[in-house]
Amino acid sequence: MDAARYRRIAADIRRRIAAGEWSAGEDLPSRRRMAVDYSVNDQTIRLAYDLLRRDGVLEGEERRAVYVAHPPAMRTLTDPDADWPWFSETVDTRPRPATVELAERLGVAEGLMLRHEALECLEPGGRSAMLVSSWWRGARRPHVSYAAEVGCVRLGVGQAHALGLLVDSLAFRVVRTRFDHGGRPLETADLVLPMDRWLIRLEPLRP
Repeated sequence: MDAARYRRIAADIRRRIAAGEWSAGEDLPSRRRMAVDYSVNDQTIRLAYDLLRRDGVLEGEERRAVYVAHPPAMRTLTDPDADWPWFSETVDTRPRPATVELAERLGVAEGLMLRHEALECLEPGGRSAMLVSSWWRGARRPHVSYAAEVGCVRLGVGQAHALGLLVDSLAFRVVRTRFDHGGRPLETADLVLPMDRWLIRLEPLRP
């Protein structure tokens, strides 16, 4: 199959949406109808629709009607230590050995088995807003302070699928480490936030 063909069709559908031919929440024509319009087979339209779903342009389940997605709400992250106010789903709790980076962040030996939790934080409408992976040693303990660093990361397959984005898309990565009274690290986490849904505005620490 000509991969460029379905990508060209996806680009044209994106253009038609931007031009107002279909508005947010409106169903697109069936794959069969679009296949006739573009003089291609149904499979080519399915691939175009799948690409537009991954890009967040369309929503809807495969084999059912797809519709124009509503623009994602833009949120501003000001406190990376705050609890997520809506629903979150735990997707993984398997222990992990400390990588070189995690060992440095937690002040432990490389290879030490760490407790681990991966969360998918969802918008009120059910769309994935943020992925949080946390690592700690032993039992979780209350913390009194934290530090956060902001960078970027390219999404892997699982992350991209959860967020509805393409593999290797750039996202914000906030590295958060929590500390006890003595300044010892208790827990560290990666917060992965899609750039099309978030702004980062961290407040400076005050004495």
